[in-house]
Amino acid sequence: MSEYVIPTLADLKPVDVKALGGGLAGAERTSREMALWNPDPRPVDAIISQDKELLDARGRDVTRNDSYVQGARGLTQDSIVGGQYVLNSRPESSLLGAPDGWEEEFQQVVETRFNLIGDSEFAWFDAARTRTFTELVRLAVGSFASVGEALAVSEWIDRANRPFKTAISIINPDRLSNPNDGMDTENIRRGKVVGPYGEPIAYWFRNKHRFDPIPSADVYTWKRVEAYLPWGRPQVCHIYDSTNEPEQTRGIAAMVACLKDMRMAKRYTEIELQNAIVNAMYAAVIESELPPDAAFAQLGSEQVNPALAGFMTALQAYVGEAKGITLDGARIPHLFPGTKLHMMPAGQIGDTKFEQRLHRRIAAGLGVSYEEYCGDFSQTNYSSFRGASNVTWKRMTSKKKMVADRLANFIYGNWLEEQISRGDVPLWAGADRSLFYKPMMREAFCAAEWIGAARGQIDEGKETDAAIARLSANLSTLEDENARLGKDWRKVLKQRARERRVATDLGLSDPYAAPVVAKPGPKPDTVPPQ
Repeated sequence: MSEYVIPTLADLKPVDVKALGGGLAGAERTSREMALWNPDPRPVDAIISQDKELLDARGRDVTRNDSYVQGARGLTQDSIVGGQYVLNSRPESSLLGAPDGWEEEFQQVVETRFNLIGDSEFAWFDAARTRTFTELVRLAVGSFASVGEALAVSEWIDRANRPFKTAISIINPDRLSNPNDGMDTENIRRGKVVGPYGEPIAYWFRNKHRFDPIPSADVYTWKRVEAYLPWGRPQVCHIYDSTNEPEQTRGIAAMVACLKDMRMAKRYTEIELQNAIVNAMYAAVIESELPPDAAFAQLGSEQVNPALAGFMTALQAYVGEAKGITLDGARIPHLFPGTKLHMMPAGQIGDTKFEQRLHRRIAAGLGVSYEEYCGDFSQTNYSSFRGASNVTWKRMTSKKKMVADRLANFIYGNWLEEQISRGDVPLWAGADRSLFYKPMMREAFCAAEWIGAARGQIDEGKETDAAIARLSANLSTLEDENARLGKDWRKVLKQRARERRVATDLGLSDPYAAPVVAKPGPKPDTVPPQ
């Protein structure tokens, strides 16, 4: 039996050499493109823990100082939250065992009270008393866009002048850190205490920011806040995108993937602007064997070296009366022999198409369309912009559920718990208020939808006709169609009824009656009478 000979690299076929990196093209190790591609194989928490502080600082910096990114953040807040975030209560009466008619009464009381207090100038929901409910939600959306996280802590403020005791503190994610700046452990990941399944148990917050300008011992102390109180009341709302990686406990912003592009795009724009300014400052170039003073003197400059006075006298004699030549008021100089005047072109600096491609990359990373990101609608029509806005709307809808609705539900749920325990919310006969704390009953009471910014209409006629068609075909509801416009359908119907009643009292016709269309009469006889 012959001895087995191990083949060398030289004996292998080209296809076998490629196979040294694995049987998949993405695992090649010998090609120029793939040889140096060795990504960090550590779990996501280890990577985030190492770089999060730097990434968050860069995300905030580019948001503050880049006009495009600042606009994209504002666009995200406007597209998700808008000017007012309105509660649409949807309690599950069938699960609660409530009788017919109770749900409408509950909605009337809860929505009126919550929306009124939430929009109050006294900012009762904010522990700092500076932001309304809508502004709290906008702040969370903005924080998520910049650093990939939003943190809120439920407070209990017992003061005589407050209409309720529930309040919310929005926390800087930088303050969520390990006690004594210790290393991550099995159960503590950058300040978040997790259980055996990764579930949140508690949070460690530094009492003051590490770089707070006011010296204080609170910088070196931490406070532990339990995720839930013993009876189930949530204390911390930690919002981040946990759908990218399994076993992820902290968040990073989506803009991390395009921070480098943002940096270079801003630098590119600055250099392009500087070149344009220089180009505008230097209108012409003179090529001449003459000294600079003599050359500029031919163009009318008064900066003449006295030593050149004799030369300029001779030059004046040469130019003669040509100095007086004008064309429509513009002076035409007659230059000395050997002197040339080159006018600088006023053309555009840089590559516009390249800049557009760069900004399209950034817009894709931020989840907005290029047209909205740059405010450039010069190459769009109705169809193309409608398609782009549909893609953006899908991204905004998912962010609304992930960020805005989660914070709103957190605030609303804790507030509603207090209202029910105080007896300020109507329940049906025989219902005990302890029902709120039974399994799934909290979710049944607190079920809600949130009406934020209207989607916007590009062509109101076409989109209104589409809404009417959906309603006629039973494919939509008044609630859905009004939500598209950022309105509460109950308020719309009540306002319509009020306007109809006022019109009737004043002896006016019904403003919502269907228009009367005149029927066409018989066609006239086209044959002239004999």
